[in-house]
Amino acid sequence: MAKQRLTRKQKARRQFLSSIGYTAVITGAALMGYIPVLGEGNQRIRPPGALAEKEFLASCIKCGQCVQVCPVEAIKLADLDDGFGNGSPYIDVRSQACDFSCDGLQCVLACPTGSLTHEIDYPAQTNMGVAELSKPKICLAMQGKGFKGKTRSNENFKGVLRFEEVSRWDPVLLAEQEFDVEICDLCVRLCPIEKRANQCDAGHPPAGDESQCPPRAIKLVKIGEGNAMKPEILDGCVGCGVCEMVCPTSEPAITIALNQDRGIGKNTWEPDASMIKTVKELK
Repeated sequence: MAKQRLTRKQKARRQFLSSIGYTAVITGAALMGYIPVLGEGNQRIRPPGALAEKEFLASCIKCGQCVQVCPVEAIKLADLDDGFGNGSPYIDVRSQACDFSCDGLQCVLACPTGSLTHEIDYPAQTNMGVAELSKPKICLAMQGKGFKGKTRSNENFKGVLRFEEVSRWDPVLLAEQEFDVEICDLCVRLCPIEKRANQCDAGHPPAGDESQCPPRAIKLVKIGEGNAMKPEILDGCVGCGVCEMVCPTSEPAITIALNQDRGIGKNTWEPDASMIKTVKELK
């Protein structure tokens, strides 16, 4: 009997210690969710129309609908190290930027909660971030150099982009496209906002809709007496990340800085057909 009583006591003690250990593990795992929040780690570029971060995480139900409708598969779901952001959508623009191939902001249309605000209709109204020349010393344009060949082709890069001269609807592998430019201007040449602005200047607005004519996002500005040119970020930049994705240097010279106050575009741009017509008349 003494042995049996001792065994029972041991079992009870083991069960008690196990329950304490289990509680500690569960509590620790729960508290780990605060680490990325408190440390402001794992800051993410969110899909077009995302609300400010706290509101976004509070309203996003992590359904993955935005992931499913993205034509270039730019949107991914975060892992456990994002804490409370686990399962929330984000975009790694260096791997695959949002090039607005869908035209109609399908991720916004697919969002059932308004985490991607339903108050925007056009790419130029989004506010994902803003481009910045973070490493000017390695920028080819700043060195007055051109670019010839296929960008990032030696990296086994799988990013895609839409080239209307290749296909109006289907994005193609960026690393398979040849370039030959005297001064590297891929960040300007391939910017989807700039492409739309160029269409408008040529009298062919996207889908024939003048209300889709955006303000300019980026341009090259001459500096010094040589061939050097500097990328200048303009108010029309929405942080889509194409400039960072297409940059041909081993590390991107131009990167996207996050906007914590997201939602409707920072420049509060609204379509103004009458202004567009006035600009055309001045040309």
